[in-house]
Amino acid sequence: MTAYSDMPLTTNHWGTYRVETEGGKVVALHPFEEDVDPSPIGAGIVDVLEGPTRIRQPMVRKSWLDGGPGSACEKRGHDPFVAVGWEVAEKLVADELNRVRHTFGNEAIFAGSYGWASAGRFHHAPGQLKRFLNCVGGFTKSVNSYSLAAGEVILCHVVGSLKDFIYKATSWTSIIDDTELFVAFGGLPVKNGQIGQGGVGRHRQREAMLQAAAAGVAFVNVSPLRSDVMDDIDAEWLPARPSTDAAIMLGLAHTLLAEDLHDQAFLDRYTTGFDRFRAYLTGETDGIEKTAAWASGISEIPAEQIRGLARRMAASRTMLSVSWSLTRQDHGEQPFWAAIALAAMIGQIGLPGGGFGLGYSAVNSVGLERRDFNFKALPQGTNPVKTFIPVARISDMLLRPGETFDYNGRQYTYPDTRVVYWAGGNPFHHHQDLNRMLRAWQKPDTIIVHEWCWNAMAKHADIVLPCTTTLERADLTLAPNDPYMVSTEQIIDPVGDARSDFDILTGIARQMGVEHAFTEGRDAAKWQRWLYDVSRQAAAEVQFELPALDQLRKDGWHKIEPPESPHIMLADFRGDPGAHPLETPSGLIEIFSDAIDSFNYDDCPPHPAWLEPAEWLGMDRKPFPLHLISNQPTTKLHSHLDHGSVSRAAKIDGREPVTIHPDDAAARNIASGDLVRVFNSRGSCLCGAVLDDRIRPSVVQISTGPWFDPGDSGGLAGLCKHGNPNVLTPDKGTSKLAQGPIAHSCLVDVELYSGEVPELTAYNPPTIMTS
Repeated sequence: MTAYSDMPLTTNHWGTYRVETEGGKVVALHPFEEDVDPSPIGAGIVDVLEGPTRIRQPMVRKSWLDGGPGSACEKRGHDPFVAVGWEVAEKLVADELNRVRHTFGNEAIFAGSYGWASAGRFHHAPGQLKRFLNCVGGFTKSVNSYSLAAGEVILCHVVGSLKDFIYKATSWTSIIDDTELFVAFGGLPVKNGQIGQGGVGRHRQREAMLQAAAAGVAFVNVSPLRSDVMDDIDAEWLPARPSTDAAIMLGLAHTLLAEDLHDQAFLDRYTTGFDRFRAYLTGETDGIEKTAAWASGISEIPAEQIRGLARRMAASRTMLSVSWSLTRQDHGEQPFWAAIALAAMIGQIGLPGGGFGLGYSAVNSVGLERRDFNFKALPQGTNPVKTFIPVARISDMLLRPGETFDYNGRQYTYPDTRVVYWAGGNPFHHHQDLNRMLRAWQKPDTIIVHEWCWNAMAKHADIVLPCTTTLERADLTLAPNDPYMVSTEQIIDPVGDARSDFDILTGIARQMGVEHAFTEGRDAAKWQRWLYDVSRQAAAEVQFELPALDQLRKDGWHKIEPPESPHIMLADFRGDPGAHPLETPSGLIEIFSDAIDSFNYDDCPPHPAWLEPAEWLGMDRKPFPLHLISNQPTTKLHSHLDHGSVSRAAKIDGREPVTIHPDDAAARNIASGDLVRVFNSRGSCLCGAVLDDRIRPSVVQISTGPWFDPGDSGGLAGLCKHGNPNVLTPDKGTSKLAQGPIAHSCLVDVELYSGEVPELTAYNPPTIMTS
């Protein structure tokens, strides 16, 4: 028990907290007593919950309200808003959805609504929105994720599925007990491990790494950032050039092959296509032998270090870890595929502490010791609309209606989008080339969003419907990838006229005559009881017991104990591949894919390969000599709570920091704390400089998540005054196979900023008028 253990609980993607209130106001969030490494992010909500950025009433952009759909779309982001009542807002949304679906068809409604939304099994905004739209005929959706789209698609070809190879990695317990060498391509950033989809009860990543190091596990960090592995575990650092991980893996594979260190018996029994891959490694197919020296020329890691690491891998119980971030580069399908091929050559897949893992410390749940159980989610119904886009192709969809695109072996057509409806996400955070997206954002007739604060997404919408936060509604945290179940209470009354997404959509459904289809006669409390009761029955069927809902509400939380034995990924497959085949055409690990070969793509060969990023072509002639890494932030989740106290405390004079090596800074007369301009041909942003020799030369780093704050300064078009790196990143697909984002294949330069310093307006609400 702690001094706070009698306080009510709330859960977010970054942790569970006890909430302290005074006079009906939230004054503090305290760590959950079970959490050994609580995230500081949670405290960032306290000062903004009822602050000036809070949206308190339904809002309609004035030009849209005056002129109707499609009016003055170029004024999005500049127009004032008019406050209206809920009845007016519901009717406006209902009428517009009816107009579009009856005139253009439901495929003209885009509701991919990508984003993490907020924790809670019932109040999941994208799920609520998709259920509602399926009640009125469906919508165009998006597929895959910004986190690892290329990885999601390639895994289905190589090992047969996604679900069994991301969140079901070999558990940390096995790594601690059995691993000797842990090679982290892309690092093990503890800051990313702060978070977990659907909620976190107890943070495990830092604790597990420390336990592994204490047990004698040796760590190798292959990353341009030394800080991608925490100092406490004394990892060897190989400061690779960005976007060269696949080349390094090929150089390692060649060394194993050339020195006869590979496990041919494993390859013969558990894989298919190695002979074709061998021909590529030896240069038989293209005349280029993929030696360690060849990989060194690309990655700038010494050849002898590559050869030495390959020998250590073969001589040790080795775990190869690949960060999700490595899929977010040009040809991002290749690092996952190359790592799996490399692990197969080592021959330890399916053994305790060996093989490969995809995303250790990407989120708290990877490697987490837990029981495999999937709680019931809100049913979304059936979407009769078959059109879709790859998640990172939203600007292409809006700018190129009617044009075709390739995806995973087939061609599809972009729809003519008239309405964008978004709940629980912020594309002005996660999309690339935001200046291009601004142009695309002018194309739809109407943009409808659910938001609680005036971020760039809300400011660039036509109709803004104010939603509640997790502190203003009750829910159940039943995250499939976390062992803690939490009953979250409504702590305070909704701020202003804010409503839950369920209540917002119920009102619109009533206007459209589908209220019963959407609610099925249940309110939020009854839905939560139904979801829990169905989950409890499912648990009983697999022989474990969950407490009754009333008991969970009384106790506040319950932990589902993990199995006694650690989880070893692919142990069953290794034991008997005939009885436990993979979901691939061969039932084996496909080092060469006949399916991908049949697609005949010029940018995705049918085996792991190195392809030069398009951003590099002609690089010696380009004026942008620095690689930009735009990774996940430490002080927030994506752009969540960027305006809160925790995030703002880490900024430099209100702007996002850019980390630069001292040698690169000296060449540009830049000192720590200077205001600098980071720029390329796509745009520019203003940042505060941080000098650090833990970043490799010729690389700079800006975290994602600062709220987009566009504005010209001294004739500099395409400027973000606040430091959002996605004004710089290229908006191009990884390949025709997955069409994932490639933010990490980005070249820039940096200079001291000498112009008039523009006012920061990222956190300023728009002008509000009364109706």
